[in-house]
Parts: sequence; structure tokens; C-alpha cells
Amino acid sequence: MATFQKRGKSWRVFVYRQGIRKSASFSTKAEAQAWATKTEAEFLAESRGEIPDKSFGDLLDRYAREVSPTKRGVRWEQIRLANLCEDPLAHVRLPQLASRHFADWRDRRLAKVSAATVLREWNLLSNACTVAVREWNWLKENPLRDVRRPKQIPPRDRRISEQELERLLWALGYDHETMPMTISARVGAAMLFAIETAMRAGEICALQWNDVFLEASYLKIRGTGNGGGKTLAAKRDVPLTPEALRIIKQLQLIKGEGNESVFQLSTSQIDALFRKAKKNAMIEDLHFHDTRHEAITRLAAKLDVLELARMVGHRDLRMLMVYYNETASNLAAKLARWTIDKGGQ
Repeated sequence: MATFQKRGKSWRVFVYRQGIRKSASFSTKAEAQAWATKTEAEFLAESRGEIPDKSFGDLLDRYAREVSPTKRGVRWEQIRLANLCEDPLAHVRLPQLASRHFADWRDRRLAKVSAATVLREWNLLSNACTVAVREWNWLKENPLRDVRRPKQIPPRDRRISEQELERLLWALGYDHETMPMTISARVGAAMLFAIETAMRAGEICALQWNDVFLEASYLKIRGTGNGGGKTLAAKRDVPLTPEALRIIKQLQLIKGEGNESVFQLSTSQIDALFRKAKKNAMIEDLHFHDTRHEAITRLAAKLDVLELARMVGHRDLRMLMVYYNETASNLAAKLARWTIDKGGQ
């Protein structure tokens, strides 16, 4: 049932059905009546278990408004969804939506971006479809279920050599004995700190002084959101190695009054200056995020898998195999040491 109210120069319309209320405002009563008729038809279709005559873009828009804000990566997800709404897929009406539409979308995207990007978008679309099936009754089934996924590319396993590290620090103007007064030098400090702690660029930039406990040799990552995905919501305590403590104490010397940011950096500054330093140091195929792989590979030689998972925030222990790059010779040496420690038994 619809009710109409005139407020000044606009018309407000309310539609009620089975405890659910929707409302909207229009310039004319005719527009309000047309919207009410359409909305009542949608309510009726939903009550009968029929798929509403909406576009897939409408589905993505609702997901962005209602579901994305409950996630840690809300900003990233909403940007992705907005971009997906520009694709022809978004114009397909839900009653006609089929697997072939997603196969066409996959092929269009693979012609423009990497398989890894398509897979990330694929997972987002699939989750939106699942919510539409289970909670909204907007789809009968997930149409992505029968579509062939792009081939999973091997994860990056790029290590950073000591020589590359020295060249990068030189290019960034970072010196172990000098206070990092410039933004570029602090990017160098952040790079070293990332290798010691396995922290991401975003986590390093968000680090505040009240989250650092020097006497106890650890820092606290508070994180945001519900912690979905392969890693925890960053709500974890990170132990600080002697080298990490040295970097923190070095940054303490340039702490400005009222400035709570430890590194005084943004992720965009890290990205831009790291790429510039990499070019000046003549280093290819290296990303700042590779410091995390380097860090976890080093830590794997010192911590057991549960300790490592707790420090770096991984939910799935299998994910740590991506970072565990020990050679067979190294493993043999470990077994030999274990045998010696046990008295040759």
C-alpha cells in the first residue's frame, strides 16, 4: 500500500508491505505514483519468489551500500564495484542474467588486465551473487558457478638480495647513522622496517606512537573491519627485533610535537618514491610488497608455523607455504642439527 505526502514543492511517497517500508521524493505526484507502482510490483514479485526486474548494476549498487561497509576493505571494494557498473554486464536484467554474460565479461577483462585482477573481481562478483541468492531472493542461483575461472597464476616469490637492498637505501638517501629527515629517507626506513616485521605499507603508514611499546619490544596493530579474507584484521601484536627497535628509536628523534604518526608517510608517497628509487638503482621486477615475502621467508627460519601465523596475521596456515622458500639442502641441515641435539638418536 502506498501513501503520498506533499512537502513544499515535492511529493513524498511511502510503500509498505509485510513490515518493510520504502520511501522516495519526487517533483511531481505522477512520478511518485509511477515509482510506487513499480515498487509494489517488486514487493509482489519477491513475495512470490520471482526474480525482480532489476539490472545487475542495481544488485551491485545494493551490495556496495549494504554489504561492503561491513568489510575491512570497504573503500577498495566500493571502487571496484563502481568500475564494474561501467561494464555492459551491469545493464543485463536479472531475469535474463546467465552464465554466458559472465563468460563474456571474463574475456573482456582478460583482454585488458591480468588474470590476478580478474580473479579478484570474480570473487567479488561471486560473493555479491551469493548474497543476492541467500538473502535478497534476487537470483535463483549463482550464475558464476558454471563459468570457467581464469587460470590461477603462481604467487610472487621475489626475494630481495643484500646488494639490491643497499642500492635501494642509497637511492632513497637512508643512512643507518643519520636521522631520516626527508620523506625519501623515511621510505628507506619503512622498507627496512617492513623486512623486520612483515608489516604492509598501509599498516606502517597507519602506525601511531601510542601503539608502540619500546620497553616491551612490541607494537600493536589495531586494524579495522571484521577481518575477512586470507589474513586477520591486523588486530595483532608484532614483536620488534633489535633492528626494528633501532629504526623506531631513530624515528623518535624526529618526532614532531602533536604528530602521532611514527613514519610520517602515506602509502602514495611510499609507492611513488619506491618506484623512483628502484629505477635509479636499476632494479627490475620489485614491488614494495615484496618486502613482506622477504620478511616472512626470513622469519620462517626462526619461528614455528603457529608463531609465524600469529605474527604476520595469516588465517590459513597453507598460505604461509607461499613464503616458505627453504631449499632441500637447508631442510637437510636442520634435520642434521636436530639429530645432533638429540644425541644422534
